[in-house]
Amino acid sequence: MSDIPVLDTRPPAGLTPGSVGANKLAKRLKRLTGQAVTDYDMIRDGDRIMVCLSGGKDSYTMLDMLLYLQSVAPVRFELRAVNLDQKQPGFPEHILPEYLSGLGVDYEVLERDTYSVVAEKVPEGATMCGLCSRLRRGILYRYARENGFNRIALGHHRDDMVETMFLNMFHGARMAAMPPKLRSDDGDNVVIRPLAYCSERDIEKYSRLNQYPIIPCNLCGSQANLQRQNIKAMLSEWERTDPGRSERIFRSMTRIAPSQMADRELFDFAALD
Repeated sequence: MSDIPVLDTRPPAGLTPGSVGANKLAKRLKRLTGQAVTDYDMIRDGDRIMVCLSGGKDSYTMLDMLLYLQSVAPVRFELRAVNLDQKQPGFPEHILPEYLSGLGVDYEVLERDTYSVVAEKVPEGATMCGLCSRLRRGILYRYARENGFNRIALGHHRDDMVETMFLNMFHGARMAAMPPKLRSDDGDNVVIRPLAYCSERDIEKYSRLNQYPIIPCNLCGSQANLQRQNIKAMLSEWERTDPGRSERIFRSMTRIAPSQMADRELFDFAALD
């Protein structure tokens, strides 16, 4: 089986390894990751962190940022990269082991045939993403619990969090997003998102600059979440006409004024005379 190349092997315009622009990009991502980790108290001394590595640009970048923090942070913490091989047809099993071995990173690949389960239960033509992600999450949470990891690192970035807020607003009639840090529903795991302050645009540039061996997420042939793609297109258009809007939206998510909203659970309106 041949290697699956990155989606775009060309370096970003104006950026080459070692150039001033490339160094600024790396410094910006490292600074924003470190700031998010500090602001939300994501990592403490003695933590054992399971780094969920999918083979996409976000998880590769997250691993790189965490390895950097591990080398400079005043606290000591362990990292283990974990990939879940769900037995999708055509999954290139050799790519991640070769990449991680080359880095000298502690890792484990879990082999679970969730693809057959999803293919059996999801009607033909329907998206597999929902059930697939639930099964994947359950397997990874269980692995973390059984192996003594007290942090699970996911590669969601700032744009993912903004998109999720609009998805919940437009389709769920509630204001909720992906928090930078949370306790999982089972109560056993703390999930952290170290790239919470990083933009997808910067991550994409960094990924292309480093020529990560990207593994596509559509090996099963399932269509991407169309609602999320619509939200992404809307935000991209907003960003084109008003640069910086996505960042301002994210900043607003960190500066919520309950008395200026309408949620009676968050503010006691009845107590106002």
